Amino acid sequence: MEMAAILLRTIFMYFFIFLIMRLMGKREIGKLSVFDLVISIMIAEIAVIVIESTEKSMLSAIAPILLLVLIQIGMAFLSLKNRKLRLLFDGKPSVLIRNGQLNRKEMYRQRYNLDDLLLQLRENQVFDIENVETAVLESTGKLSVNTKNGKPDHGDDREGADDDGAVSSADAYDKFGSAMPGGPKIRYELLPLALIMDGQVQDDNLAKLGKNRFWLKSELREYDVDSFKQVYFCSINHKGKLYVDKK
Repeated sequence: MEMAAILLRTIFMYFFIFLIMRLMGKREIGKLSVFDLVISIMIAEIAVIVIESTEKSMLSAIAPILLLVLIQIGMAFLSLKNRKLRLLFDGKPSVLIRNGQLNRKEMYRQRYNLDDLLLQLRENQVFDIENVETAVLESTGKLSVNTKNGKPDHGDDREGADDDGAVSSADAYDKFGSAMPGGPKIRYELLPLALIMDGQVQDDNLAKLGKNRFWLKSELREYDVDSFKQVYFCSINHKGKLYVDKK
């Protein structure tokens, strides 16, 4: 009997939440600001509680859910007329890269690390920070990227590239000269490789290139860098060119 009650409550709450989400509009479905996320989580939690607790009245779930919906719709209408209120609840975009330069201060403020940045750049088909005109972290957490040439960085113009844009191991190997004895060959679709992150040398990536810290330090001298700790981020692209962002 209890199982039947749970199943019936589940069916009812499914259609009820479906109608509620439609009522809140496409904005709620299309993007989730912090405010929208809180509303969605609370609605889900209330629905689960009333489904599991068959001794509770359905009204104990419907009433608070409707209240949350009224709050969400009310705030949506108010934010249409008041930009300050909209920015307060939805937040404002943050520029993380401008003209190929990292905005470290804003990254720290948003608690946005280099791994997050590189991941979202790759999702935008951008593989070299130096090619980025602007990268903006939207209030939804999505990274919007505008490249300097206005096109995705597919890498299909790389010298020695295959039909699918990948560079062969031999070509990649030759660009860096002779590798260390026993050093592995790599494919260039893995590049750019991070060589320094937050002042820490990524020795495993150096090993993939068949290079060592002495080579890296000599290359960094061309950028007026005497110590690895002076570098916030350093990577190497498919042409063997370093990108260096100093602290």
